[in-house]
Amino acid sequence: MNTGWQTQDRFLELHSQWLTVIGEHLQDETGQILEYWRVEKADSVIILPIHNQQLILLPPTYRPGLGQKTLDFPGGRVPEGEQAVTVVPKVIQRELGIPAETISQLTPLNSQGWAVNSSFSNQKLFGFVAELQPTVQIPANFIGAIYPINHDSIASLLNTLICLQCRAMLLEWWFELTQ
Repeated sequence: MNTGWQTQDRFLELHSQWLTVIGEHLQDETGQILEYWRVEKADSVIILPIHNQQLILLPPTYRPGLGQKTLDFPGGRVPEGEQAVTVVPKVIQRELGIPAETISQLTPLNSQGWAVNSSFSNQKLFGFVAELQPTVQIPANFIGAIYPINHDSIASLLNTLICLQCRAMLLEWWFELTQ
C-alpha cells in the first residue's frame, strides 16, 4: 500500500547492542516535511509457563524505566535471523532453570507478532504458552509467584502485573481459554 510518504533524509543513526535510534525527515502526501524519530529493536517473546495447572512467574526484576521491581513472565529478545518459536526453549531454560525438553506442549498466542509501539518502533511481540511436564522440578529461586488457573486468581494476577506486554499475553490466553 502506497501511503504517499517519502523519506527525504536520515539525519541521525545511533547504534547500540540493544537498539538503533533513527532520526529522519519525511515528506507527507501534502508535501509537508516532518521530523520523525524511531527505534529499531529486536522482536520479543513473552511466555506463559503452565505447570500443574498453575501459571509460573519469575522473581521480581528491577525495571530502570519504572524505578522499581516488577513481577513478569519469562521473555526475551529474538536474535536476528531466528524464529520466535526457536527462542522459547532457550528462554525457559535460562529463566526457569529447567531443561528445554520439559516443555510438553508449546502453543503460539499470535503468529504474526503484535507491534509494540508502531509509531516509534519496529519491534514485534510474540506470545507463547509453554505447558511443562508435571514431574519437572522448577528450582525455588527461579519462581517469583504461582497463580492457579481460575477466574479469581487470574483477576488477582491482572491487578498485580505492571508490564503491559505480560498483561496483553495473559488476557489473550485467558480470553481464548474461556471462550
